[in-house]
Amino acid sequence: MLIKSKKTWSQQELAIKLRVENEAKPRFLSWERRRLLVHSAKTALAAALCWWLAQRFGWRDGYWGSISAIIVLQSNVGATVGASRDRILGTLIGAAFGFSFSLFGTLPWNYILAVMAAVVVCGLLGLRSSSRLAGVTITIVMLVQKTGPRWSLALDRVSEVMIGILVALAVTTLVFPDRARLRLRDGLAQEFLVLGAFFEAILQGFRGAPAENLAALHDDSLAMLRGNNQLLDAARNEPSGGPGWREGLDMLSQFGRSIFDALVALEFAVKDSHGDAYAQQLEPELGNLAADIHSGFQHVAGRIHDWRFSVAPNMSLEKDIQELEGRMDSVRHTGIGFSQSEILRAYAVQLHLKQIARLLRASRVETSRAVGEPQAND
Repeated sequence: MLIKSKKTWSQQELAIKLRVENEAKPRFLSWERRRLLVHSAKTALAAALCWWLAQRFGWRDGYWGSISAIIVLQSNVGATVGASRDRILGTLIGAAFGFSFSLFGTLPWNYILAVMAAVVVCGLLGLRSSSRLAGVTITIVMLVQKTGPRWSLALDRVSEVMIGILVALAVTTLVFPDRARLRLRDGLAQEFLVLGAFFEAILQGFRGAPAENLAALHDDSLAMLRGNNQLLDAARNEPSGGPGWREGLDMLSQFGRSIFDALVALEFAVKDSHGDAYAQQLEPELGNLAADIHSGFQHVAGRIHDWRFSVAPNMSLEKDIQELEGRMDSVRHTGIGFSQSEILRAYAVQLHLKQIARLLRASRVETSRAVGEPQAND
């Protein structure tokens, strides 16, 4: 598989795990460190631009624009759009409630009621992330001692925040943009490789000693799922990257979670199986299916990396399943010589293997349909 130069960190790691590239010596300016340096430079640029605009137009409290830009500018475009939306809505709600409640009552009671009302309204509207920002805006509008009407202070606050958000959006979109959907694609490819390693470690404990890194791979898989779920939320805020991108990313994320659940069930099924002998009668069909499943994880990871899903693997998981089912039918009469727990574990393992194999195949085939690729027979 050809992988172009100038790869991201995730792409470099993927190339290493797929054995198409040798691991290089770690450099001081690694990809993650360069990304951190770019993000810090973009944040400083956005804050400086807001400060310059405030000086240019003579805004007394223009520093609020710089504060807003620093707060909303995230590591990728999608996350910045989401944070900007939350801050805009929180500021508008806070300004409206702060001005309205300042018209009647006296401090601190009208202020307390304003904050309570804003938090309740944000919660009812499903804007919990905006509730804190609404409370901050109310505090500024009602408690900051300034001359002039409160409506003017509320309007200034909204204007300053809007300027900061617009500058942050412009910087994150135009200056070395980091797309959440591209990071998610790399993350999903890594996720399937980690799930494949988890699968291999689980089967190492089937009729043998458990793998030493089994718990670590379980935690790595779970962390990868959570991280990709956050990237998926950010990617939904970005413009589509092409036909079926959103659908494909969402579908792969769902399949990843389903496969992880199936792997956890398989891990439970192989527990205490080190002395089992009944499963040996299912060889070589059982081993063939397990080996092809492991190859299937790498194949799906490669398809995600290339974003081409119509390429079928050079093995058939359905054929492996049929051969294993035939083998189980042929040895069923020998079960009288084995304990019931051995037989049940063997049946449980083959059921979970069948489920994982079909989820793997479906993750590629269904994503291929979602992105609109021509279907190939496999």
